Amino acid sequence: MVKQVKPENVRIDLIDQQLKCTAKLPDDSDFTFCVNLSHQVYSNEMKWKVFSTKIEIKLKKYEPLKWNSLEKKQTENFSSSKGGNVVKVYPSSKPKKKDWDKLEQELKNEEANEKLEGEAALNQLFQKIYADASDETKKAMNKSFLESGGTVLSTNWNEVGEKKVEVKPPEGMEFKKWDD
Repeated sequence: MVKQVKPENVRIDLIDQQLKCTAKLPDDSDFTFCVNLSHQVYSNEMKWKVFSTKIEIKLKKYEPLKWNSLEKKQTENFSSSKGGNVVKVYPSSKPKKKDWDKLEQELKNEEANEKLEGEAALNQLFQKIYADASDETKKAMNKSFLESGGTVLSTNWNEVGEKKVEVKPPEGMEFKKWDD
């Protein structure tokens, strides 16, 4: 998806199993898309067309089989060089580019520094305990929670692995089954 590109400013090359598309964007920056194809295609039957919102490339498969992936291996397809550093950017006709890695890192930092209260804080605590737990602890937590109807949460497999976990409702409350 690249907007407002003129067809004369686009070049598509297919050498062996590598497809490379280069284009001059309206803001005079260069766009490059390069992919190592996972399978062979007929290079002489490649067709491409430039639309106002995108560049469409059609390739014909050499063998009639389903591709699990377009790319041979995971590589970074979109890049822009600024002072020797490679920055991932999404192709766009907007003059101002976004650094998506920076935005992602900012969101992760915000989530980490967010102070939750009440039930949200408790759920986050249990999620952290579960995520950092061993397989045995996870088994104990699942078994105790399910067998007790959500009234017991144990991390000790030796304790809950031997017998059925009994329902222990909070003080002053009684447990009722749905069919009662």
